[in-house]
Amino acid sequence: MKTLKIPEATIIRLSMYSRYLSQVEERGVEMISSGEIAEGVGVSPAHVRKDLAYFGEFGTRGVGYNVGELQSHILNILRLNREWRVVIVGIGYLGSALTMYRGFRERGFDIVGIFDADAAKVGRELSGLTVRPLEELESIIREKQVGIGIITVPATEAQQVADKLVAAGVSAILNFAPCVLTLPPHVELRNVDLSVNLEVLTFNLGSRRKF
Repeated sequence: MKTLKIPEATIIRLSMYSRYLSQVEERGVEMISSGEIAEGVGVSPAHVRKDLAYFGEFGTRGVGYNVGELQSHILNILRLNREWRVVIVGIGYLGSALTMYRGFRERGFDIVGIFDADAAKVGRELSGLTVRPLEELESIIREKQVGIGIITVPATEAQQVADKLVAAGVSAILNFAPCVLTLPPHVELRNVDLSVNLEVLTFNLGSRRKF
């Protein structure tokens, strides 16, 4: 792999390419071109070729890419050639939905613990997991060697939960709470604000109209 700073947009597109390759592989397709990948995910063929070029040379000019081999390369690039253990903190509607989402396991993410501060939720069963109290968060993270924590609590509680996850040893956090978290530099943070994404959609819709 080349020692270059890889744009985040490239990593996002690699994930899209991987999902599309999974679909065509299920249909029995063995070879595919950059143009076909581009059409499948809604980008340009130049984007596909440039994104892959960051990581080496793949495929054969004039022939295309072997679907299985390219998928294997991309999974390796995304570090999805191993299992990632995950915990979810906050088992409301969103946390429950994420717990039940089967797509995580298909991509190598194994949810090994779910937690909530509400005593009324503790002890409930959800997708084969028991909701545990926050007091058990650190012990489970250390016991299961969890690398990623998902936060789906209210904004007022998110920083406290993030601090607990960091103290327990997680190396990455996916935050759904609509707030800014302060974390040590060694912890990777990804924020998912659903309202922001909706506002981007309304802006784009409004931009198409003539006022």
